[in-house]
Amino acid sequence: MPDHGGHAQRLYRPGDTPVHRLPAHCKLIAVFSFVLIAVATPREAVWAFGLYAALLAGVAALARLPAGFVLRRMLIEVPFVAFALLLPFIAEGEQVRVLGLSLSESGLWGAWNILAKGTLGVAASVLLAATTELRAVLLGLQRLRLPPLLVQIASFMLRYADVISDELRRMRIARESRGFRARGPAQWGVLAKTAGALFIRAYERGERVHLAMLSRGYAGTMPVIDHLTASRAQWAGAVALPAAALAVCVLGWSL
Repeated sequence: MPDHGGHAQRLYRPGDTPVHRLPAHCKLIAVFSFVLIAVATPREAVWAFGLYAALLAGVAALARLPAGFVLRRMLIEVPFVAFALLLPFIAEGEQVRVLGLSLSESGLWGAWNILAKGTLGVAASVLLAATTELRAVLLGLQRLRLPPLLVQIASFMLRYADVISDELRRMRIARESRGFRARGPAQWGVLAKTAGALFIRAYERGERVHLAMLSRGYAGTMPVIDHLTASRAQWAGAVALPAAALAVCVLGWSL
């Protein structure tokens, strides 16, 4: 599997904490289980989502991740927040007055459901990415028996993302050195040709890489690294988050 150690990982924050030291496959299972439990929680149990947020905040503190670091990387969910805020205005059903506005009650609950569960899912994913290197994530997926072809695709995508970005940057510099400036629709044709040229170059590079791999004995599978084991203590540490979340979820359905 290609090594991603030399690539910049903007989401990852190096550290030597109990969260960083957990094996990647343990963290993947913990995050996936936590998200499933949060989604299964009834939306009316508002207090439960506050406890989920507190659990994630505890994990962030244990991993020594600054609040600003996590919050900045959660801005990716802004488009979904904008969509959720429209629901009370466009949904049908019984209307309620909030701050002088007539809003749909079902829309308000729907917006809350999306915001609460979506934010928790994004936050959990950010914590995973911030404490786990990309290469370790891929090895963890391999350890969890994800289809090998999917792992290979993700591996090469991460390996060559920087290469394609550099190619696009060189093309942009070449355009600007010839006086090109994208100021409106009149320049869209040039940008479309740039995208086409980039696709062709990426395809040709992929062909060359594939031929180079075949010449080195590649037969459709990558070497399997299966020495990634986790101790009982590590599994217990990883399971602590979803276990606590499960207790909150059960209590949310009971009350």
